[in-house]
This record gives sequence, C-alpha cells and structure tokens, in this order.
Amino acid sequence: MTDRDTHTHHKLVVLDMAGTTVADGGLVERAFERAAERLGVEPGSADHAAKLQYVRDTMGESKISVFRHLFGTEELAQSANSAFEQAYGELVDGGLIAPIPGAREAIEKLRADGRTVVLTTGFARVTQDAILDALGWQGLADLTLCPADAGGRGRPYPDMVLAAFLRTGAVADVREVAVAGDTAYDMLSGRRAGAGIVAGVLTGAHDRAALDDHGATHVLGSIAELPRLLNDAEPV
Repeated sequence: MTDRDTHTHHKLVVLDMAGTTVADGGLVERAFERAAERLGVEPGSADHAAKLQYVRDTMGESKISVFRHLFGTEELAQSANSAFEQAYGELVDGGLIAPIPGAREAIEKLRADGRTVVLTTGFARVTQDAILDALGWQGLADLTLCPADAGGRGRPYPDMVLAAFLRTGAVADVREVAVAGDTAYDMLSGRRAGAGIVAGVLTGAHDRAALDDHGATHVLGSIAELPRLLNDAEPV
C-alpha cells in the first residue's frame, strides 16, 4: 500500500458473493457435476476429474467462460451453462446456502458509514437473483451485477468493478474503490480495475498464498473485518 492509497476515502465497495458474502457449501461443484452428467461426462472418469479440477481452479470466473473452455463449442457451452444454472438453482431452492457469518451486518455497516455497496457474481442473473431471494437480500446492497450487466466478461477481467464505478457514480477515482473476494480472479479483477484496496478473504475457494500472489493488498479472515479495515484506512 502506498501513502496515496491509505489516505483515500474508499466510498465504493465491490463485493463478491459465493465464498465471500455467501456460503454455498460447495454447491458450485455439485451443480457442475449434475450439469456434466447431463452432457455425458461419466462420473468417476478421468475426464470428469480433470473438468472438475478446472472448475475448482477457476472459481470466480464467469461460468459461461469456464464451460466454453471445457466443452469447446458454443452450443455445448450454452447447454452446460443452462444445466449448471438449473442445478444450482435447485440446490439453492433446497436451502443449501447461507450468509457468511457477519456478512449482512458488514454490508449494513458499510452503507451506514456512507459507502456504496455493489454485489457481484460470476453466475448468470437468474442464479444471482435466486441466491438473493433465498437469503432475503434483495435491496441489501445498492446494486447487484453479473457478467452480462458488464458487457459479458466476468472476472478476471475488470469489467464488473468498472461497471460498478460507472453505474453508481459513487466516487471520482478508481483508487477510491475497495474490492473484496475469496478467489485469485477477484484479486486480479480488482487490481486490473485500479482499485485502491483489493482485500482477499479466507472463507472461500483460495488460500492466503493464492490471494497474495494475485495482488491482494490485504487478506482478512472474513468479510466481517472489512468495515474496520476501511475505517482504519480513512484519512484522520
């Protein structure tokens, strides 16, 4: 961190969902396995294991991008994505997600402190809305964004962070943005967008080393620690 960054008001906060503010209990992997089986990938096969490992390695990336890589053609990728979204939605409806402890309170605190909060995801809008509905989180944040809302490119591209910057008009400089997430791609996305604070959290897919290696300015135990971090970083 430079002196410039530590003396900045971070009035726009862009938060990831699954693994950062939402605990989904490994539903991404379970939904992928259902989707892959529908596309003829044999459970227990080497192909299945390799594809599942790729899903783990690319947590945080736009899911349609992951399926384009795994299945090769746009038609198969779209079929896989639809099957994944359906399976994930069914699992969400089954009550298998919950807030990360302290996440709702952290978002409410951030907003009470005068910050604008945006929730982002690598899922499609239909899945994002299913999660928000299941948690009773519609309206909790100032804005919610999925890759399609930012031109179609999800993380590790900076597009969703920059869309939050443009749509909210909450700050004058990208260095006044704080980004938080649980994956290497969240860190890359925040750094590429020029955010002043890019905080990794240890409640999701990737460990401290991966977060640090991909540009985290801070690593927190959980999102519950973010309001204090931002308040401590404010000019005195």
